[in-house]
Amino acid sequence: MITRLLPAVIFAALLSTTAQAQSSDVSGEITLAAYSGVFQDKYEEAVIKPFIAKYPNVKVNYFASNASSTMLGNLRSQAGDPQTDVVIFDVSTSLIGDKEELLAPLSTADVPNLADLVPQATVKEGYGPAVTFDNLVVVYNTQAFPTAPTSLEVLWDKAYAGKMAVTSMPSILGSGLMVMTSAMLKEDYTKSVKQSAAKLAEMAPGVQTFDPKPDVYTLVINGTDVLGTGWNARSQYYADQSGNKIGVMLPKEGTILQINTINLVKGSKNPAAAKAFINYALSPEAQAAFTEAMFYAPVNAKAKVSPEATARTVAGQLDKTLPLDWAWAATKSDEWNQIWKRQIISAGK
Repeated sequence: MITRLLPAVIFAALLSTTAQAQSSDVSGEITLAAYSGVFQDKYEEAVIKPFIAKYPNVKVNYFASNASSTMLGNLRSQAGDPQTDVVIFDVSTSLIGDKEELLAPLSTADVPNLADLVPQATVKEGYGPAVTFDNLVVVYNTQAFPTAPTSLEVLWDKAYAGKMAVTSMPSILGSGLMVMTSAMLKEDYTKSVKQSAAKLAEMAPGVQTFDPKPDVYTLVINGTDVLGTGWNARSQYYADQSGNKIGVMLPKEGTILQINTINLVKGSKNPAAAKAFINYALSPEAQAAFTEAMFYAPVNAKAKVSPEATARTVAGQLDKTLPLDWAWAATKSDEWNQIWKRQIISAGK
């Protein structure tokens, strides 16, 4: 019996030795640019610390930012001498970064876990793959709503005028809300957003702020506002932290899938360590850990997530997502941004 098991034992030992050698071969320092706040707190615990345990010779510096547009601006300013190795931001921003040749291509040879991503996570344009899935929701103060709202129409209810926080463009919360409003009105947003823009302009006088500070979730929890637009993952987290003072509503009219991508910065000073980090971030264990910690849906098909966490992510509600080609939406970004400034926000003044 021992003789028959010996080859398997030796093989396992060889695999372990090889893995240790690969980990020790990767060394140095990398800078990750990603979101600030609770995203940073949870990502450091669920992904970065386990990565460092696996790659003890790599130091990861976390450069926090509150917006994808800010991270893109930093990459542009560093184009001649990149100070960032890996960046996590939304897919529409990564499209711009790829077009401007600020990002580098990735392959399964460099990042083996790319082979196990779900189809929606794999992109063709050359930029980095999805690292998280999320969706747009309406958040509400549960004390102000004894009965939970179910429709996007609640944003036009005059009973809540002056008590709403709605994030506008250039955030993709703004473009996402426009698409959802078009769906509510049965408008084909790929042909025109005239109806949805007019509808959102009707909402504007009831909006207390289009630029929520510190954030929508805090304003709704403390009662400064009673309604707002936000992302499901953060909303679910704050619902737990606040003792359910904030409620989360996926409108019956549907939602949009929000994709954050993980990207290798072109000209990275430590591409080997950067690729190792990206590969780990896409691994089943890292994906499952971050989903359990913060309710982003996993992108790796092999990630094992509890049913309880899955039910609170978009993975459990994909049938309610509206079709949205972010590559196409990126071509409309400037036009829609002007519509928000000139027709919607201005209508609230």
